Amino acid sequence: MSLSSLAVAGHHRRHRASVPGSRRHRPAVPGSPPPDRFSSSVRFPAAAGASPRGPPRRSLCTCVLGSGGGALAQDAGATAAVLAGAYSLVFAFDTLTKRNLIQQSLSRKLVHILSGLLFMAAWPIFSNSMEARYFASLVPLVNCFRLVVNGLSLAADEGLVKSVTREGSPQELLRGPLYYVLILILCAIVYWRESPTGVISLAMMCGGDGIADIIGRRFGSQKLPYNHKKSWAGSISMFVCGFLISIGMLCYFSSLGYFQLDWTMTLQRVALVSLVATVVESLPITEVLDDNISVPLSSMLMAFWSFGY
Repeated sequence: MSLSSLAVAGHHRRHRASVPGSRRHRPAVPGSPPPDRFSSSVRFPAAAGASPRGPPRRSLCTCVLGSGGGALAQDAGATAAVLAGAYSLVFAFDTLTKRNLIQQSLSRKLVHILSGLLFMAAWPIFSNSMEARYFASLVPLVNCFRLVVNGLSLAADEGLVKSVTREGSPQELLRGPLYYVLILILCAIVYWRESPTGVISLAMMCGGDGIADIIGRRFGSQKLPYNHKKSWAGSISMFVCGFLISIGMLCYFSSLGYFQLDWTMTLQRVALVSLVATVVESLPITEVLDDNISVPLSSMLMAFWSFGY
C-alpha cells in the first residue's frame, strides 16, 4: 500500500469518529468531568430502583431493636410470668393448708413436684437467644435468695417455712429446699432445652422423688430391709413415675424441635437412669446425703453417660 493510500484511510477514520450518533462520538456535557480514559468502554445500566452504592445498611439501632430488643423483651416478660406463677403456686397451696383443706406434708410435696416441672415446662416461652437460659435461672435464683435469708433468720416468712420444710424449722431451708433450687439453676444454665440430661434429672428429682414420698406415706407398709424409712411402694412408684414423667418431658421438648431421639434406645436409657435414681433415693438420708441433691446428681451422671450430651 502506498503512502497516499494510508493518508486517505487515516482521513476517513478520523472523519467517521466525529460523526454524531456514532459509537465513538461522545458530545461533551457542559460542567461534566472529562471521561476516564482508563475506565471500561462498556457500561451496564443499573437495575430499576437500585442504589449505585449497593443495598442500604441497617443501622445499629435497627439491629438492636429489631432482633436483640425483641429477645430481651420476650425473656424479661417470660421471667416475670414464671416468677409470678411460682409465687401463685406456693400461695395457693399455703392457703389450702391454712384452711385445712390439704395436709401440710401433702402440700409440701405437691409444691415440690409442680414447681420444678412447671418451671421446666415453661422454658419454651423464652427466646432463642444465648441469654435466655440466664433469664430463666433468675426465677430459682430469687427463691434461693429467699431461702438463704429466711434460713439464716434474717427475715421471717412463716408461710415459706411451712410450705417447704418437714419439721417447720427455718434452718431446714438451707438443706433440701436450697439444694432443690440450686439443681434448678444448674440444669437451666448448663443443659437448658437442648439436652435430655437436664430434662431427665429434673423429672427424677421433681416427679419421681416427689411421688415416691406421697405413695410411700400412704401405701408403704412394707419397708425396705436396708432402710426402714423407705418402702417398696415408694421405690416402685419412684421408678415408674420417674420413668413416665421423663419420657413425657422428652416427648414435649422433642416435639418442639429442641432435640431428636432414637426412641427405642431412649426408652432403655431412661429405664436405666430411673433404676439408678430409685436405688439412690432408697438410701438412708443423712445430714449430708439428701434426696434433692443425690437423686438429680446421680440421674445427671447416668443420663450424660447414656446420651452423651
